[in-house]
Amino acid sequence: MTDLEAEVCVVGAGPAGLTLALLLARSGVDVVLVERSRSFERQFRGEILQPGGMTLLDRLGVLAGARARGSHEHDRFVLTERGRTLIDGDYRRLPGPFNCLLSIPQRHVLEELLDRCRELSGFRYLEGAKVGALHTEDGRVRGVVASGRGGEQTVRARWTVGADGRYSKVRRLAGIDAGRLDVFDQDVLWFKLPADARPLNEVRIFRAGGNPVLAYTAVPDAIQVGWTLPHGGYRPLAAQGAEAVRELICAAMPMYADQVRERITALGDLTLLDVFSGVAREWVREGLVLIGDAAHTHSPIGAQGINLAVQDAVALHPALLASLAAGGESGPVRGYAAARHRDIARIMRIQRLQSRGMLSSGRAAGALRPLLAPLLSRSPLYRAVLAELAFGNRAIDVAPAAAVHNSQTQEQ
Repeated sequence: MTDLEAEVCVVGAGPAGLTLALLLARSGVDVVLVERSRSFERQFRGEILQPGGMTLLDRLGVLAGARARGSHEHDRFVLTERGRTLIDGDYRRLPGPFNCLLSIPQRHVLEELLDRCRELSGFRYLEGAKVGALHTEDGRVRGVVASGRGGEQTVRARWTVGADGRYSKVRRLAGIDAGRLDVFDQDVLWFKLPADARPLNEVRIFRAGGNPVLAYTAVPDAIQVGWTLPHGGYRPLAAQGAEAVRELICAAMPMYADQVRERITALGDLTLLDVFSGVAREWVREGLVLIGDAAHTHSPIGAQGINLAVQDAVALHPALLASLAAGGESGPVRGYAAARHRDIARIMRIQRLQSRGMLSSGRAAGALRPLLAPLLSRSPLYRAVLAELAFGNRAIDVAPAAAVHNSQTQEQ
């Protein structure tokens, strides 16, 4: 196959990779996006958009189209315990226009982003292409070697962006440690129930008996459920069989017991999410930068994954433009990473506190949570935390499209 030349090679057509590719192509940068899958018809778990993520996608011109494909607004985040509301995070009190939590299939966002990318002449898409090696020259990453149905192909680029998720192949090929942190005490079993089993207008964490449950209405007609269990605790439960697991879930959510018994007939009806956080030891090397889950991995608590990925891409965009204008100098990209590290560290601290406060078990936690959570939810601290989760770093904004010289006409 013919090798390709580009200014930037992005690996991974997730929220981070597609957002960055769109921004760069709109700025006149030649971009090749390499994606292993051939479609977005697969299971995604990050399907909640916070106001900050919606704002950026709206400014990119993709939010309305993504929403038209199907979405569901939630007014609030609620923590309840045995029917008593402990925390009621009312998103409608936040500044508009996107003062809600938006449940939207991730493929709707990705399809809309890809459609906008394909309108731009500087964008090329290699789908069904698996990255097998990094292409390096003189100690600098200069692209990737990928293989697909047509054989092996080298994509040469001045910058390579690893945006290929929590188990990033680019990160592994670079020999960068994922920085996994097992600071969460829970894993999550995901499954869906029919929406007629009490549709929700809130993202809810509740305790009704047994382990805590996360639930929200998902598109098109389902309730997305996440049943939490102790970290590493699924294997011994699974050894008891599907019926035993199902009855434990029924005990945790008795109001849905009939639907659970109808829908969960085998362990294959459940998807286990190994909950961990991580910050890669390096985000930037000469010619290489990691973003999104490839750089930092998060718990589902707080619905941050897709929103942080989009913010990463928006924040990296001007740094890459500055680097390309300076002949590929890495200083602007390292500056991006230093600033973004601070944002991510702040969100991770909040998520750890959320997990301990909302999901922890034991006699002490059970006694203190009903006393402390309502007090905290009425405090200025909680309002500040809610704003941080909803908007992230508000200084991150979509930069105006700016033309850059095609790197093929420049000498390093």
